[in-house]
Amino acid sequence: MIRQQRTLRTAVEFSGRGLHSGENVGVRVLPAPQDTGVEFLRTDKPEAIPIPAHIRFHSNRDRRTRLERGGFGVDTVEHLLATCTGMQVDNLRVEISGNELPGMDGSAQVLVDLFDQAGLVEQRAQVRTFRLEQPVYVREGEATLVALPADKSGLTLQYIASFSDPEVVGGSYEFLMTPESFVREIAPARTFCLASEVALLQEEGLGKGATRDNTLVLGDPQTVLRMPDEPVRHKLLDLLGDLHLLGAELHAHIIATRSGHKTNADLVRRLLDLMESQEVGGLVRRESGLDVREVMRMLPHRYPFLLIDRVIEVDGYQRAVAIKNVTINEPYFVGHFPERPMMPGVLQLEAMAQLAGVLLLRKLEHTGKLAVLWSIDKVKLRAPVEPGDQLRIEVETQRMKGEMAQVKALGLVSGKTVCEAVLTFTMVQP
Repeated sequence: MIRQQRTLRTAVEFSGRGLHSGENVGVRVLPAPQDTGVEFLRTDKPEAIPIPAHIRFHSNRDRRTRLERGGFGVDTVEHLLATCTGMQVDNLRVEISGNELPGMDGSAQVLVDLFDQAGLVEQRAQVRTFRLEQPVYVREGEATLVALPADKSGLTLQYIASFSDPEVVGGSYEFLMTPESFVREIAPARTFCLASEVALLQEEGLGKGATRDNTLVLGDPQTVLRMPDEPVRHKLLDLLGDLHLLGAELHAHIIATRSGHKTNADLVRRLLDLMESQEVGGLVRRESGLDVREVMRMLPHRYPFLLIDRVIEVDGYQRAVAIKNVTINEPYFVGHFPERPMMPGVLQLEAMAQLAGVLLLRKLEHTGKLAVLWSIDKVKLRAPVEPGDQLRIEVETQRMKGEMAQVKALGLVSGKTVCEAVLTFTMVQP
């Protein structure tokens, strides 16, 4: 049974030092409307825009999960996101006065207590779900992640830990994710490092806010665990936080061995590819999408130069997703090339530019104008697009000032990037 989305009943506030930056930061977590998701806003940067907790905004960093958008970022979001996954909280606005969330006691326990105090409320919309139907595998060195279809509804996680220091004993832990099991078995587990790593972490400028109260030092005889298998449970906490970046409630069985934030993110990207290919294949469209008639009301392009069949998702004037069904009936295939038909790269760029035009022209002050392509940078054509392919186009506004706008664009086929570019536009009167 699909559950309803949830948010906090009232706002909560907390503050503390970042585990890695050591900076004092204040955080305010507010209720958010349905279908918002979790988004972060840097209140110390007036020009910052909200950063959605989604894998598209993930940026690889050592020992933490970082999100970036429009040149602004926020670090160490995994414990808060794990709390959202574990307690089934879907929509929040997180205002933060610095670049890293406070480490608190190194676990999610403080956040669980704050969410309990605030209370939770159901919203009208149902949560988006994804039931895995085929195995997915990620491997990097000795780290592996295997996601399998679940025998029944829900998410089961298993972590198998072994450490480079032979004096530190590993372990294994498995649990079925429910709010009750998360609060009882996973939330209290604190972050950790090996005693042999402390000097190296300090040299790298990490762990400036780490203390014995918020960080377990494995291999140090003074370290006392809060609960059995605490380090392994904390790895599951991190994994839950990273899985939140999928943007859907996952039904699967995941087995992780020595994995970390990077491999977790790689798994989420593969799961997202599967989920979106299923949705597009079934012509699932968000409520914010546009059909071709609505697209034609916004753009002047017509056959044979209209290269968007449907816009399946629009987020204000920040992001849009569309599809182009590539068929052998396209007129350019007669000459490009008769023996090996391929969609010209310049037309792939044109399709991305058309979707960017739809996105930018939604802004009120641009109504009635034309989005004229001014420059194209960082173009990469990675793979051929052939008859029978469905080209998925994604664009995101990077900068917008006056009549100028810059957009990052991607084209994907079956989840693999085939083209990308940075497009700059100027808005002109027709």
